[in-house]
Amino acid sequence: MPAPPSTIRKRADFLAANRGLRVARPGFVLLAHPNGGRGKRFGITVTKKVGNAVVRNRMKRRFRELLRAALPERGLADHDHVLIGRDGGIERDFTALSAELDEALARAAAGKGDRRRPPHRGPRRKGGRPAKALA
Repeated sequence: MPAPPSTIRKRADFLAANRGLRVARPGFVLLAHPNGGRGKRFGITVTKKVGNAVVRNRMKRRFRELLRAALPERGLADHDHVLIGRDGGIERDFTALSAELDEALARAAAGKGDRRRPPHRGPRRKGGRPAKALA
């Protein structure tokens, strides 16, 4: 049996994963990034946009279980895997999430990531300069 994946705890590792391959699904976004021989590692992040603390923690527990089941066999070797929770993820059926994760891992293994969106620049004022913050 393969060794269980370890968890990512440092912010720098999460930021590095954001530069990797990105595969979006209805319930989550999977980031996969090579980690220089540290084995299969995973991290989970769910923002406050998703819901209150109870909802976010429930989503993280579900993601943790999905990753622990899927990564030993289907995860990318020596990669960091980060799941970012999406708003509709908590209502999705666990088997649907599992199938989506398998599909996302297969796409990541094939090197088929999704296109990145351009960064949001915020509102612009006349003359092309950014608007001042109102706070």
